Amino acid sequence: MNQKEFKELSLSASMLKNLDEIGYMEMTPIQSQGLPHILEGKDVIAEAKTGSGKTATFGIGILAKLDVKKFKVQSLVLCPTRELAEQVAKELRLLAKFAHNIKILTLCGGVAFGPQFGSLRHGAHIVVGTPGRVLKHLKKESLILDNLDTLVFDEADRMLDMGFLEEINDVLSFIPKQRQTLLFSATFTDEILDISKSIQKDALHIKSKSIEVPNRIEERFYEVIQSDKIETLIDIFATFEPQNAIVFVNTKIQADDLAAQLQQRRVDALAIHGDLEQFERNDVLIQFTNASCRVLIATDVAARGLDIKELSMVVNYDIALTNETYTHRIGRTGRSGKEGLAFTLYTQNETDKIEIYKNTNRLFEDKETLKHIKNFEMKPQNITLVIEGGKKDKLRAGDILGALTGDAGLNKESIGKIDIYDRQSFVAIRSADIDEAHQKLKNGKIKGKKFSTWIL
Repeated sequence: MNQKEFKELSLSASMLKNLDEIGYMEMTPIQSQGLPHILEGKDVIAEAKTGSGKTATFGIGILAKLDVKKFKVQSLVLCPTRELAEQVAKELRLLAKFAHNIKILTLCGGVAFGPQFGSLRHGAHIVVGTPGRVLKHLKKESLILDNLDTLVFDEADRMLDMGFLEEINDVLSFIPKQRQTLLFSATFTDEILDISKSIQKDALHIKSKSIEVPNRIEERFYEVIQSDKIETLIDIFATFEPQNAIVFVNTKIQADDLAAQLQQRRVDALAIHGDLEQFERNDVLIQFTNASCRVLIATDVAARGLDIKELSMVVNYDIALTNETYTHRIGRTGRSGKEGLAFTLYTQNETDKIEIYKNTNRLFEDKETLKHIKNFEMKPQNITLVIEGGKKDKLRAGDILGALTGDAGLNKESIGKIDIYDRQSFVAIRSADIDEAHQKLKNGKIKGKKFSTWIL
């Protein structure tokens, strides 16, 4: 398939108009190869990395055949993590703006079951969720999939890595056998291929990775003494001055400890790992993506599903346990044609683990080549303001922006990303203006109503 533009596909005029308005100008390799078959209703198994445009690939396919008037669940997208499910649902809602009243629900663990139950009672067209929580709703019969015609597995390899095979098989027992099944994976392992054979019919195999433009990443390795590790990390920040960075460690305890130590050394950092409650994970991710936090300390499991659009740097503070994990880690930077930086720290006792990484493209340097700046600081551009009101209160980004630039009198340049959830809204405010914004919004109104506000 050689199509490059969406208009060459059999899509409605309203969908094409929306794709143009939201910036989908030309198809990525996975979209040009997969969409024609998906739109024909065929089963597809596709190998594509994160950031390849795979969400839009299955999203456009789902939405193109959706019957909006039939208020039943017609598509189910299963994801390995809550974060990925939220991101997929967010992109699907953007793609669905071409039509009114398309309802997309997320069903993930870590949040209250009751509100999800209530939302399902009001119906939905598309459900995006994690296997465990979806299965719980199926068993309680709050989720009925009798009208399902499309099933999607996103990042199927990670679902298997995380031990979801049993839950997946249980979910399949509730789904009609006559359906379209789309399976997306970063790798085609034997296990993935076996699953494809058991749940798909004559699936078309698509490998877009070979023709995707590889991320442009400069990889550097530094041997360090264990006790100097954190100082070397700070020297990397001082030398390369990243706008933001994800630092990978191998345990939850290390994530918390490193974040605390960096904060003590005037480097703004937050940790994300599996022991955090869902609201804590959301708070951390919101701050990182809206430039209210510059350094994210993450474990591999917690980072699965994170899709940070513009990431300057990745640091392997601890060596990745496998080469595949290393590739996943550093692949988060250098996207969309931009250059990325990836650093790995290792001790003398770990030199044998580093041998597999040695090639002519990777730089092994003396840490003494790094700058050491006394009293170096790495502070955030923004601070996040939380408003205790959201979608359920009919708040929109324009309402919040209007209140801040109108009655509160802030310059538009002082206001960054606005994220609106059901009951809360998060606004990135330039650090120098946060107190003024908080005070004025605290004493003012949005859409004629007072909302409690506080600084995250």
